[in-house]
Amino acid sequence: MSALTAKKPKKTCNDSTCPFHGTLSLRGHSQEGTVVSAKMENTVIVRRDYLNYVAKYRRYERRRSNVAAHSPPCLEIKAGDRVKLAECRPISKTVAFVVIEK
Repeated sequence: MSALTAKKPKKTCNDSTCPFHGTLSLRGHSQEGTVVSAKMENTVIVRRDYLNYVAKYRRYERRRSNVAAHSPPCLEIKAGDRVKLAECRPISKTVAFVVIEK
């Protein structure tokens, strides 16, 4: 999935760290996940579920990880939404991803 295939939101914002209306450039990995928490200002916690192969038992185990991501105000993300993330420059100590699509 390329970050450039995301549709531009209908609503506009004046956030400088918005990839659509600001100057934030995207690079690197893109991921999908479910928003677990949207309680912070302009930041959401996204849970990513994935499978990990265990060679000893020749089986897969389910794992999950939480990723903090910047949420532009123009997307209006709530808890429970399925979102796409794209990697960007570090915005804060824990945030290096931005939500690009709902």
